[in-house]
Amino acid sequence: AGLWTVFSKATPQLEQCSPLANQSLLLLLVLANLTNAPDTPNPYRQAIMSFKNTQDNTTFSSSTPHAFQINFNSLYTALCEQQKSDQATLLLYMLLHQNSNVRTYVLARTDIENLV
Repeated sequence: AGLWTVFSKATPQLEQCSPLANQSLLLLLVLANLTNAPDTPNPYRQAIMSFKNTQDNTTFSSSTPHAFQINFNSLYTALCEQQKSDQATLLLYMLLHQNSNVRTYVLARTDIENLV
């Protein structure tokens, strides 16, 4: 429910200020990047690929059982604050490439220079 809580403090050295947050983010990245088996797809990858914005009023399709909602504005702010962290950059890369909802939201932002 609170994916961005792993970015609890905006510091250049996430590893030193919050080792639990750093380890949590690394675990999320590992779980989301496990390979899919033909008969059992990776539920973590499916969740990363399909979550939506809390301000989006559309309903979830029944084909995505691992779908959830998150506040994209808070996620975007946290990612902007943590771009000096390799883990946060990798999460952003994964979200932009695998979740069309996040990609659409980021491209629609007028302050994208904060992220770049």
